[in-house]
Amino acid sequence: MTTLGLDTRIVNSAVYENSVNRLKDAGVVLPTFSQLADPEKIPAVIRERLGAVDPDKADPLNLFRVHWYNAMDRKGVADAPMYVEIPQALSGVPARIVLALGNRFPMIRAHKVLAAYACLAPRIVTGQFDPSSHRAIWPSTGNYCRGGVAISGIMECRGVAVLPENMSRERFAWLEDWVADESDIIRTPGSESNVKEIYDTCAELDADPQNVIFNQFCEFGNYAAHRYCTGSALSSVYEAATKGSPKARLAAFVSATGSGGTLAAGDHLKEKYGSKIVAVEALECPTMLYNGFGEHNIQGIGDKHIPYVQNVMNTDFAVGISDEATDQLGVLFNTDTGRDYLADRQGISAELLDALPNLGLSSICNLLAAIKTAKYLGLGEDDVIMTVATDGAEMYGTERQKTIDEHFGGSFDAINAAEVWAGKLNAVTTDHLQELSHIDRQRIFNLGYYTWVEQQGVELEDFNARRDQSFWDGMLDLVPAWDAMIEEFNGRTGTLQGL
Repeated sequence: MTTLGLDTRIVNSAVYENSVNRLKDAGVVLPTFSQLADPEKIPAVIRERLGAVDPDKADPLNLFRVHWYNAMDRKGVADAPMYVEIPQALSGVPARIVLALGNRFPMIRAHKVLAAYACLAPRIVTGQFDPSSHRAIWPSTGNYCRGGVAISGIMECRGVAVLPENMSRERFAWLEDWVADESDIIRTPGSESNVKEIYDTCAELDADPQNVIFNQFCEFGNYAAHRYCTGSALSSVYEAATKGSPKARLAAFVSATGSGGTLAAGDHLKEKYGSKIVAVEALECPTMLYNGFGEHNIQGIGDKHIPYVQNVMNTDFAVGISDEATDQLGVLFNTDTGRDYLADRQGISAELLDALPNLGLSSICNLLAAIKTAKYLGLGEDDVIMTVATDGAEMYGTERQKTIDEHFGGSFDAINAAEVWAGKLNAVTTDHLQELSHIDRQRIFNLGYYTWVEQQGVELEDFNARRDQSFWDGMLDLVPAWDAMIEEFNGRTGTLQGL
C-alpha cells in the first residue's frame, strides 16, 4: 500500500534534487494550496502573464488556474466562483439550488484537475516522485485521469490514464490528443462502476518500481485540497448568492460520492454553517443505500466500494439517482427539441437555457439529488442547497446520441421532451433517500473494510482511525506543511525569481 500522500518531509533527497532540476529546466513554478484557495495571493508577475496563456494548453502557468475562481472566459479571475442557480420553474421546489461550475477549470474543463494536482505536487516536493524517471499512473473513471495527464505533461513527466473502456468517446479523444504515446491510455473492462477492475490493473502496474500509482480513492491530497480549496470556494459562492438575503440558510451540501474527495467540501461547510452532507450514488449500483451492485452510466461517480477518503461518519443522507434520469435529462437540456420545449411549454428563461450546457451527467445527478433533499426536508425559499457541476455537457455528445438511439428509437421529438420533463424532473420523489443514523453510518463505513483492508492491505488500525472526525480535521494540517515545502521547492528552482 502507498503512503496515501501523507508525508510532510523529504523522503528521498536524490529524487528531490532530480525534481528540482527537471522542473527548473521546464520553467515550472508550483502554486501553493493557499494560492489556489485564494487567487489574489498568486504573485503579481504570474497574474500579469496569465492573460496571454491559452487555458487549454499545457503551459506551466496554467497550474495557477487550477482553482474555482476562473472567469467566464477562463482567462481572468472572478470575485467569486462562477455558479448557476436553479429556479423553482425548473426544480419544482422553492429552495434555492446553487451549483458551482467546474467547467471553468483549465485544460480538462472539470474540477478533477485540482485533485490531480493535489496528489502529484506533494509527492514531488517530498522527493517521492521523480519526473525524469517515474511514470504517473492515474486510475479513474474519466475526468481525474484527464487531469492527471494534463498535470503530468506540465510537470515534464509521463502520465498514464487508466479508465474503463466504455467511458464516453469524447474522453478518449481528449486523452489521445494529450498523452505522449497511445499506450499511455489503458482501457480496463466494463464501465463506470467497474472500479475493482481498475484497481487490479494498477496492482499489475505497481509491480514496476518506475510506476507510481496516484489512486484518488485513497490519496489524502484529494480530501485535503477539496476541503481547503473547494470548501472555501463554495463558501464564497454561498456568500455571493445570498448577498442581500439576510434570512438565507445553508441547509445542505450535495455531492455524488465519486472518489469521496469533493464531499470533503461538505466538512468545511458543515463546520462553518451547520449544513447537512448528502452523499449521492447511482440507483443502478446502490452501495451505500442497499449494499448493492450493478452498472450505471452516471460518468464520474464510480461505485461498488466505499472510497478510503470518504468521510462516511460525517454524512447525513445517502441518496440514489437513476442513470436513466441523468441520461435523458442530458438530452432534454442539450438538444434543440428539448430546449424549445423548455422555453415554449415550461417558460424556462433564455438565461437558464444558456446555462444548462454547464451540466454534465454527474452534475445533473447532483441537481436531482438536491431536489430530492429539498422535498424530503420541506425546504423553503430561504433555504439554500449547495452542490457542484463537476463538468459540462461537452464530454457527453456521443452519450446523448446513444440515449436517443436506445430510449427514443433514434429521434427525440417534442412528445419525448414532455415525457422526460414529466417523468424524470417534475416527478422527482423522496424515494431512495435515507437519513443516516449512527448505525447506518457504521454499516456504510464497515463496507470499506473489504476493499481497503482485505484487498489493498491497509492496516486495520489505520482503517478504523477514520471513524473519528478529529482524524479528518487533522488533514488540514497537511496544507500549511505542503505550502511551506512548495515555497522552498520554488526557491530551489529559482523559476519564479526569473520571471
